[in-house]
Amino acid sequence: MRNYWIVMAAAAALLLSACQRQAENLVEVTGHLFVFNYRVASATYLLTLKKTGPIPDGSVIIAEFENPQGGDPLVLNQKIYPIDDKIALQSEKLHCVRKDRPYSVSVRLVDKDGKVLQELKTQFRSDLDQTVLPSKPLVLGALYDKNPEVFKPDGSVDFSNTDKCPA
Repeated sequence: MRNYWIVMAAAAALLLSACQRQAENLVEVTGHLFVFNYRVASATYLLTLKKTGPIPDGSVIIAEFENPQGGDPLVLNQKIYPIDDKIALQSEKLHCVRKDRPYSVSVRLVDKDGKVLQELKTQFRSDLDQTVLPSKPLVLGALYDKNPEVFKPDGSVDFSNTDKCPA
């Protein structure tokens, strides 16, 4: 009878241990898009994440965005605050975004000691080509004054895009 109880306890422990999660996800991707701001002639990546578990104090998110111009990825280090339920990661200004081309992004959640807590990968795809943006901001300053390099004194307007992009 004693052996029966030992076998039953071992079987129960085995079943309960199988119910535990393999790895807890602390954040999940809730959105990703390109932001084209015509007013200031810029394009950026915008990645939004949602917390799905407790993140240790002092943690940071390191995002590596593929550089549409080529070369090294654009790296963003952002501190995570305990009060944040949603996290927005916005890249620096981009050049040479092409329509329908996939751009990869990898994200690592790292604790204050440098231990990787979670890794994510996703892709961005634009439905616009960056050539729709002017090369120069349309407005300048806090009062949104017209940029004289775009809106010429003679009444002509220069919206041309002069970005030099690889083929």
